[in-house]
Amino acid sequence: METFDVVVVGAGPGGYPAAIRATQLGASVAIVEKEQLGGTCLNWGCIPTKTLIAAADTFTKIKHAEMFGITVKGAMMDYTALIERKDKVVGQLRAGIGSLLAANGVKTFTGTASFIDRNTLAVGDTRIGAKKTVLATGSTSAMPGFLPKHERVVESRRFLDLTRLPNSMIVLGGGFIGCELACMAAMLGVKVTIVELLEDILLLLDPDVRREVRSHMERELAIRVLTGKALENIAADSTGVRGNFGGESLAADLLLSAVGRKPVTDGLHLENAGLKTNERGFIDTDDYCRTKVANIFAVGDVTGKTQLAHYATAQGIAAAENAVNTKSCKHDTLVPNVIFTAPEIGTVGLSEADAQKQNRAVKSGKFRFAGLGKGLASGDTTGFVKWIADAGTDQLIGAAAVGPHATELIAEATAAIRSELTVAELGRTIHAHPTFSEAWMEAVHAVHGQCVHAPPKKKH
Repeated sequence: METFDVVVVGAGPGGYPAAIRATQLGASVAIVEKEQLGGTCLNWGCIPTKTLIAAADTFTKIKHAEMFGITVKGAMMDYTALIERKDKVVGQLRAGIGSLLAANGVKTFTGTASFIDRNTLAVGDTRIGAKKTVLATGSTSAMPGFLPKHERVVESRRFLDLTRLPNSMIVLGGGFIGCELACMAAMLGVKVTIVELLEDILLLLDPDVRREVRSHMERELAIRVLTGKALENIAADSTGVRGNFGGESLAADLLLSAVGRKPVTDGLHLENAGLKTNERGFIDTDDYCRTKVANIFAVGDVTGKTQLAHYATAQGIAAAENAVNTKSCKHDTLVPNVIFTAPEIGTVGLSEADAQKQNRAVKSGKFRFAGLGKGLASGDTTGFVKWIADAGTDQLIGAAAVGPHATELIAEATAAIRSELTVAELGRTIHAHPTFSEAWMEAVHAVHGQCVHAPPKKKH
């Protein structure tokens, strides 16, 4: 039996960075992956969806080229070719991870890992000794039991494997995944209906951000958004899927279930290591990624914390450092959230709704992209950026962007909040012109009513 200083279970965005970081610190490391290097994010999540969304966005720009004085005739979409490109991108990145692991001396095992005891793992017939273990097994799509089992009823992973798009589809669930895939499909010509049980889609976002996105989805993409009731009496056969929303009958070619994810712990035999999951099925950890068993750490979606790939990476690196070093370090908890809808969304820190729940006094400033020279020049004027600041200290504590490049722009806000900058400090920071990032400067000036490129608020 070969023994390693650190064994990582799961080679997704939490696992493979943990393995590489542990080797950088001098540890002998093995990694176990039952499917593909890169995990859900690379193979069936972040990268495939963004590759298809990029294609859909390009197709949309071509269809609206006349606004720039460009005439394009006969533009057509070949979805099979889009899928082939998606698979090529995924394959290239997956091979890159394999090369990185090999270059860093990480030994890779393929198969399902299970604990024999807290220091021993089995992968098939192979036994692996582990002084420390990092669990990074991730999550998988949750398929509600009330949905019929039929090829026309799919979750996100199966949807991304389709080689042709349906003419129409019902998206069950108005969260991040459902709305992203709904926008992508609608931009490529699919008739889309979203059904959300709660009162609105993207309910974790501030109301003004939700309104901006929902309005664009309904007005520009012709997506029908139905909220506040369940989809009932769902049936599927060779002709399509059907269901009832209130008193209305809905029908489509396909139903996409996007109602959440569940942790992957099947087959681990945690009990053999003295571990168990909590009542929701997740593995509890502290701010150092430690579980209740001293030599076992856990990171990413399986911990039940923020389910984002970049957060899993931050946790993975912290777990590796804590597994190898004697001095412990916490993982960062300021996590930017990006949503690739149309328009894009980026948020970080405290929202206005969060502040209200905490009875915390805040002030905010907003600036719309329609007021930017770069916005008008680019033809991208939908949306705005918003700062949230502490009313007493003037410190920036939250931000939101909805509109062009919002998923990129949120990086500046994250750095500013993490650096504990105040409204005044960011207001004095020169932003290049003409750029979309100028919106942050304008919005921070708006906090104190000093925005130059927006009319003053009317005094009561």
